[in-house]
Amino acid sequence: MYREDDINESCNKNMPQFEVAFIRRTGSYFEPQDHWGNLLHWANENNLYPPEQSFIGISLDNPELVESHKCRHDACVTVPENFDKDMHQDVQFKRLDGGQYALYHFYDKPHKLNMAYQYVYGDWILNNEYDADYDRDNLEFCMNNVAEDLEGKLKVDLFVPIKSIQKNK
Repeated sequence: MYREDDINESCNKNMPQFEVAFIRRTGSYFEPQDHWGNLLHWANENNLYPPEQSFIGISLDNPELVESHKCRHDACVTVPENFDKDMHQDVQFKRLDGGQYALYHFYDKPHKLNMAYQYVYGDWILNNEYDADYDRDNLEFCMNNVAEDLEGKLKVDLFVPIKSIQKNK
């Protein structure tokens, strides 16, 4: 299900920095994600929707290291450079770091997304000439609405920050 064919050298991508509006939620990643509904409503009111803008999930904590009720998740939407942020008190804004990322195309039941993370960090990165870049966030670009998928599957382009291994000469 999660295999090397899903990530290869051509899927490494250099991403620019970009600005997002976001709503943060704290709690288990496996509980209802109401902050997404709030963000989607806000984005729709402000004409921020695909294909011009992207919806991105950011899981800020590793649930194997942080108690589930303390895990933080940001529901994000990209905003144009000239977006007037001062008019919007119901969301926060931040700039996401650019750089080199490994891209993993995920399409499966939402609760299996952690298996994709385990594959990328536990197998792919270890077997290639990269290190994980823990100074940047993983980015989960939402490519579908799971509620509208006939099989109830989530389609995500998972961008995992990487950096080239520094070799000693």
